[in-house]
Amino acid sequence: MGYLTAITLLWAFSFSLIGVYLAGQVDAWFSVLTRVALAALVFLPFLRRQHLTVKLALKLMVVGAFQLGIMYCFYYQSFLYLSVPEVLLFTIFTPIYVTLIYDLLQRRFSAWYLITAVIAVLGAAVIKFEGINEDFVLGFLIVQGANLCFAIGQVGYKVIMEKEQADLPQHTVFGLFYLGAVCVALPMFLLFGNTEKLPTTDTQWGILVYLGIVASGLGYFIWNKGATLVNAGALAIMNNALVPAGLIVNLVIWNRDVDYPRLIVGGAIILLSLWVNETWVKRRVAAAHA
Repeated sequence: MGYLTAITLLWAFSFSLIGVYLAGQVDAWFSVLTRVALAALVFLPFLRRQHLTVKLALKLMVVGAFQLGIMYCFYYQSFLYLSVPEVLLFTIFTPIYVTLIYDLLQRRFSAWYLITAVIAVLGAAVIKFEGINEDFVLGFLIVQGANLCFAIGQVGYKVIMEKEQADLPQHTVFGLFYLGAVCVALPMFLLFGNTEKLPTTDTQWGILVYLGIVASGLGYFIWNKGATLVNAGALAIMNNALVPAGLIVNLVIWNRDVDYPRLIVGGAIILLSLWVNETWVKRRVAAAHA
């Protein structure tokens, strides 16, 4: 849980940085390409052929294409239609996707995990359930596309690593994850990118570098490694911890209006779902599949 918690805190800043400094100002396709390309540069030097097979390489590239490449294509477009709090609100469905996809890949249905994920969703909904703008339907669908791709990627990586040798140094193969994302981001930029909306300020460039090297480069490696160390229920819940964390950052730094009672109650519900998963659900699932 430590890995997932650390990256949740790290990623809490990304929503506001994108929404405040990049959305509508810097071409979204260029932002996506820059972010995944920088992340790839961080890990490609660590690749080791002795730890790779063609099959594993292709799997990692497909996972990266979904979790980073296609997901970012949806994610960055969503800020053109929604505010930062609305994007955060619409991510509350990710835990459901994580749980259902994991069960599907395992050819089973663990209703207990689904229950903990639903509790977490309810907590996130309490935090930010308010009026939405006229772009609701389109914005909602775009965010759901991002959520689904993010869930497919992290669950896919978890399943792949569970089938690999336990002593596999993950950092020696993870560069292919980012390479898969580049294979999506590059053609999307070439097809739809607007070269007239490239970054124009040091702040914009600095944010892109930070998002690429730190938030994506280090963030996704640590998050996916953490995903291999917890059960599907805990992974689903930690996806929703981004909602209160992102809202707190948005409030403290950018002075957004936040309903404090809702934030406190919703955060408590999410923590409750995590406690239920760690103390009760784990034992139930283990007993059912023993």
